[in-house]
Amino acid sequence: MAIIGAGPAGLMAAEIAAAAGLRVAVYDHTPTPARKLLLAGRGGLNLTHSEPLDRFLSRYGAAEPLFRRLLAGFSPDDLRGWAAGLGIETFVGSSGRVFPVQMKASTLVRAWLRRLDGLGVTLHSRHRWTGWDDTGALTFRHGAFDQEGETVTVAPRATLLALGGASWPRTGSDGGWVPLLEGLGVEVAPLAPSNMGFEVPWSDHLRDRFAGQPVKSVGLSAAGKRLKGEFVITETGIEGGAVYALSAPLRDAIAAEGWATLTLDLLPDMAEAELVKRLRRRGAESLSTFLKKSLSLTGPRAALLREFAPAADLTDPVALARQIKGLSVVLTGVRPIERAISSAGGVRLSELDDRLMLIRRPGLFLAGEMLDWEAPTGGYLLQGCFAMGVAAGKGMVEWLR
Repeated sequence: MAIIGAGPAGLMAAEIAAAAGLRVAVYDHTPTPARKLLLAGRGGLNLTHSEPLDRFLSRYGAAEPLFRRLLAGFSPDDLRGWAAGLGIETFVGSSGRVFPVQMKASTLVRAWLRRLDGLGVTLHSRHRWTGWDDTGALTFRHGAFDQEGETVTVAPRATLLALGGASWPRTGSDGGWVPLLEGLGVEVAPLAPSNMGFEVPWSDHLRDRFAGQPVKSVGLSAAGKRLKGEFVITETGIEGGAVYALSAPLRDAIAAEGWATLTLDLLPDMAEAELVKRLRRRGAESLSTFLKKSLSLTGPRAALLREFAPAADLTDPVALARQIKGLSVVLTGVRPIERAISSAGGVRLSELDDRLMLIRRPGLFLAGEMLDWEAPTGGYLLQGCFAMGVAAGKGMVEWLR
């Protein structure tokens, strides 16, 4: 069997199938496997999350029914156990996220590749998949990364495509597979950025003073969803974990209307009524001094208040409290998919059976970010890809037998 794509989903499927006694060959058009996984792990590899399973599953939105089944076959605890089997001890951070103790992706990848080699899995680098020939065999262009090379054909009994979406194309996931599958009549939802930043038309003052600075301990809400976290002011807008968690509804609003509103609570731990009481005791102090001394509202948070609150509201305690607890930040654009952490869209889930095999092309399986699902950062993306790899690997074994 052939697996095209040496990311988490592809390599996990290879392990499952090889452990079941199948001959497995993995093809990837980059020089080395697991490039995106290695890049994601530069600051610590967030493998999964420790929160209760029902809450975990809700992170997958419309795709929750699929992941309820997938995580029943490979849960967050199963993932931690799998890592332990590679000699990678994990721990739960203060946020509930799960990381390797060494905080490195490279150690895990090296151990994983050793296991795959021991199972007889062969890795073929610099093989870009180009489709099928007239006999139905897979065709590859073999050569230096993104350069012309010789044509190679392979005729496996079953194939898994795990080619990723279109984010971070320098790691190999460039969406080049879309026309090949559409040519089969497969319905593919347009690829779009996910877990990405947004554009905000800052004033020169705010951009020059605060670009690159974090905005910590704030509440964020959009489209009925609310959370507490932090984000970073950039030269072009905002990005960061809390923003990524709301990226889907904000992106969709911008696509529909051309803009979206992100509501900030600059003092999420203080009730509005208490805030009004304190603001009424301001006295003769300047607003900046009072916000700093009495409310600890300084730096980027205070700058955001002045940037977006109407001048008239800054002088009225009730109106000012309302702005502090619900400051509207207008987002005017989405950062490019090439700079997004992940992508949305892909092959419609309705095109697949329960084994993740294309209904219209028996023997062709799909897994990972190629499919039409998305999840926020925090371990949900990787957990989803690993679980899909397990399901696809088992599905291929079942179908071949």
